[in-house]
Amino acid sequence: MAPVSPATDAPTPAHSDHVAHPPALAWSLGPLRPALPQGALDVWRADLSASEQPLERLLCEQELARAKRLLSASHRRLWIRSRGLLRELLGRYLAEDPSALCFAVDAHGKPHLSGAAQARVEFNLSHSGTLALYAFCADAPVGVDVQADRPSGDDVAIAERILGPLAAAELRAIGDPRERRAQFLRMWTRYEAEAKCVGTGIGADTHTSRARVWGVGLDMGTGAAGAVACTNEPRELRCWEWPPN
Repeated sequence: MAPVSPATDAPTPAHSDHVAHPPALAWSLGPLRPALPQGALDVWRADLSASEQPLERLLCEQELARAKRLLSASHRRLWIRSRGLLRELLGRYLAEDPSALCFAVDAHGKPHLSGAAQARVEFNLSHSGTLALYAFCADAPVGVDVQADRPSGDDVAIAERILGPLAAAELRAIGDPRERRAQFLRMWTRYEAEAKCVGTGIGADTHTSRARVWGVGLDMGTGAAGAVACTNEPRELRCWEWPPN
């Protein structure tokens, strides 16, 4: 796949309330043995319902215990698949046994590797329904978010409370309810990806730190939105599909 330069996207500044339609970045089947050169940002998109590859065997006891606490069998199955696929991808990047990787979380629940592998790759993951996104970078913290379109209340009111009055005013001015909803999802995923990138919780006052974050929307097709953010503007953004070639 030819790498996509983020410079061609000319994204709006990360602290702006306006979020334009994401560029038509090409998704291609990823490599079996991915590598992360300096300055590269990799994003993987996966359909968690599409593969029968057994991933539960990769999870540790704490992850399996967390999965068992989920009351819904479908949520439990998708969580296991999302976490197992994270381990599978990290194992490929690091050339290590994915089941042997150890994780820790920060104060806001963002996972990171512990031990010697921690300094070798930054990552983040998000899943909504059967859609999952994974971001990997060798030299800067990253955040990623995906949201499937499903009822969530008054989008304008949520934007007013969390994203700010300018975002709410922009949504209020959109007459078509479907386009208003689509724009809200674009705004929200960009906001959440940036918040996860800098390690803050949703609703925190992140204006100052987020102003220094590079972010871009991702084309997720109809009925969903996605975004990725990084504390450094990457030299290349590579968008991969799971499973790989």
